[in-house]
Formats: sequence, C-alpha cells, structure tokens
Amino acid sequence: MDGAIDWDALFVPSLHLGEIVLRGSAVYLFLFFLLRMLRREAGHIGISDMVVVVLIADAAQNAMASEYSSLTEGAILVTTIAFWDYFLDWLSFRVRVVRRLLRPVPLILIADGRLQRQNLAREKIQEEELIGQLREKGVRSVDDVETCYLESSGRISVIPRRSSGTGT
Repeated sequence: MDGAIDWDALFVPSLHLGEIVLRGSAVYLFLFFLLRMLRREAGHIGISDMVVVVLIADAAQNAMASEYSSLTEGAILVTTIAFWDYFLDWLSFRVRVVRRLLRPVPLILIADGRLQRQNLAREKIQEEELIGQLREKGVRSVDDVETCYLESSGRISVIPRRSSGTGT
C-alpha cells in the first residue's frame, strides 16, 4: 500500500448509471409488492418503510465495502430506492386507486361480538393473538366488542360495545 488514493475508482462509476437505477427500481418494487401480497404488516412499521431501511442499508454497505467500484454507484442506488419510496407515497396520497392498492382498507376481525374467522385466516391471525390484543386495549372478551378492525398499518383498532345498562 503506497498511500495513494485512486480518485477515479472512488467516484467514477464502473456500471452504466441507467443499470444502477434499473436494478434499484426492480429490487425495490419486487420486494414491496411481494411483501404486500404476503402480509399486511410487519411489526409496527409499514412494509415500505421496512423495504427502504433494508435496501438502503444494503446499498450503502455495498458501496462502503467497495463491492461497487465507486461511491457514486452506491449513492445513485440509495437515491433510486428513496425516490421510489417517496414517489409511491406521493402517488397513493393523490390517486385513490393507487392508495387502495398500496394501503388496504381496514379489515373487520370482529363484528357485533362475533369473530370473522375467514378474515382472521386470510391474515394468518390466531384467535389467541387477537384476544391478547383485545386485553391490551382493556377489552375482556370478544362479546364486549362491537367492531374490531385490522388497520392498513397492521394495528388493531377496537370499538367496544356500548353498555346496555342504565346511565350515562
């Protein structure tokens, strides 16, 4: 090691810039739609957020570890991934059809105190898991629920039954 920095190798891309953008776009869109089809949510962060974090971390790691020939290639890939994340959010905000595709409508899990077993099965939610979520929200049983939804964010919202007794 002679201590000289190869500035061309550091900043001049070895791949065509269009190829970098195309690869980043293809991977982002593929993973986004694959994850969207498999699962409504991923923990408490949205699918698109998770995809962006994973891809940007990987793209940045590749650029830092010199698996690309230049930092410019890594920066372009990270920018491409961030663009798709922003663009899909922007598009879903402005176009209702896109919003319904990218952000599903709330799904009813309990209606009038009755479990909607088909919807639970479709989302791979165990009855025990749902009952645990109800307890966390201060609801004792399914019978105490007027309606329970799986929101597009993956969180569960509960509308308890109104008391049928006397009073307020």
